Amino acid sequence: MSNFLTLPILLPMFIGTILIFLAKKHRIQRIIAGVSSLVLLGIALYLAYAVYQSPDQIISLEVGDWPAPFGIVLVADMFATMMVILSSIVGAVCLFFAFKTIHSDREKFYFYPFYFYLLTGVNGAFLTGDLFNLFVFFEVMLISSYVLIVHGGTGYQLRESFKYVVMNMVASAFFLVALAYLYATTGTLNMAHLGERVAALGQEGILNGIAIIFLFVFGAKGALFPLYFWLPKSYYGPPAAISALFGGLLTKVGIYAIIRTFTLIFVHNPSFTHTIILFLAAATMFFGVLGAVSQFDFKRILSYHIISQVGYMVMGLGVFSPLAIAGAIYYIAHHIIVKSALFLFAGATEKITGTTDLKKMGGLLKTHPWLGWLFFISAMSLAGIPPLSGFFSKFALILAAIREQDYFIVAVALVVGVLTLFSMMKIFMYAFWREPIIKEEDIDKKEMFGLLRPIIPLVVLTIGLGILAEPIFTYSLGVADQILDPANYIQAVLGK
Repeated sequence: MSNFLTLPILLPMFIGTILIFLAKKHRIQRIIAGVSSLVLLGIALYLAYAVYQSPDQIISLEVGDWPAPFGIVLVADMFATMMVILSSIVGAVCLFFAFKTIHSDREKFYFYPFYFYLLTGVNGAFLTGDLFNLFVFFEVMLISSYVLIVHGGTGYQLRESFKYVVMNMVASAFFLVALAYLYATTGTLNMAHLGERVAALGQEGILNGIAIIFLFVFGAKGALFPLYFWLPKSYYGPPAAISALFGGLLTKVGIYAIIRTFTLIFVHNPSFTHTIILFLAAATMFFGVLGAVSQFDFKRILSYHIISQVGYMVMGLGVFSPLAIAGAIYYIAHHIIVKSALFLFAGATEKITGTTDLKKMGGLLKTHPWLGWLFFISAMSLAGIPPLSGFFSKFALILAAIREQDYFIVAVALVVGVLTLFSMMKIFMYAFWREPIIKEEDIDKKEMFGLLRPIIPLVVLTIGLGILAEPIFTYSLGVADQILDPANYIQAVLGK
């Protein structure tokens, strides 16, 4: 069964390589890519089921039979498999939306191969049990994202994506520096071995410094304050399918890395490290939502909301209690689903109106009621309105912060929630509620259904995550208990 861990990594890598040789055959590319994305989702679901049914709820694989900590290790626990499922869902949905919206000129320049290479890097980052291989998978993901974010080569894309490339290259350089310092201090880069060594070292000052470098690296990739400046304009330029994939998924890889390292490795001095994380969470939430409130462009509002919502996820880690971590896990699942849906809605409205400028839209609720009301559900979920998934995940985070007497972060979270609701209602009022600007005879209902079809599963999921809040939160609590007690992880990897 442990060999099954390689499939979420090897399958998209293999498919991406095959698609390189079929770059001019668009129909065949679409068939192979579509079927493969669904197979990948099936693999992710089966892997999560196998992990959940295993005795320790952790499965590890020593690649090439080299024993840990000396060889490459893949590790699937409840947190990792949950993230692989989410990446597979978003990957499939955004791919099918791309079939309806991506231009053929973009398809022939290796759009699909790099799409699958990006999923290779994302899944590898979730499943690796070694920090150096985490760096490798980050680079696979980032190199693919560099191609996709400039795909089409418009002047705006090239100019704004330059910041994205430079920021990530700087972060990658610091990643290598942090790895070098950590290896020099501990003699290992295996995560389980690091968890064991760091707990026994007692070199608090050195480890604090290394932890801050890692926080900078992952914070840059996850768009934490003050390292988020590259994101809003970079995510505005690409086609909607790519913006949705990036907005829903890529920043969460950085957040996953922060949660993984600061619950397994850097737990030697939480009063120092996690207090800094809590401050960064508050600043990220507040300044991100201010950016969203100030905008009058559909995609730019959503881009700034990525930043503010990332703050909620990191808030759970900063509070650092089982309830807070469970809330953060729940919130990650909610946000990946709903943010991807909202970016796809932005793409659908742009396809209809030819713009993302809210001042040039209007009346879509009358001309396209399904689009309007499905967007409204997703927007209310992002804002945290019950009984949708955003409410229950935020409620858990705020309740956990109150229990830990972190009242300042509670106040920030509540204010940000109100401003999020305001900015989402601004989109609804401008784009959907005003007088229609599109004539009835110009509406292509068949095309509209084709655009909505890939988005509907995400809307159903955000409703389901709210209605089934109790079992989902129970699962999130199980994930939190598992990652806050790393003994089983260390045992599964090192066999001690």
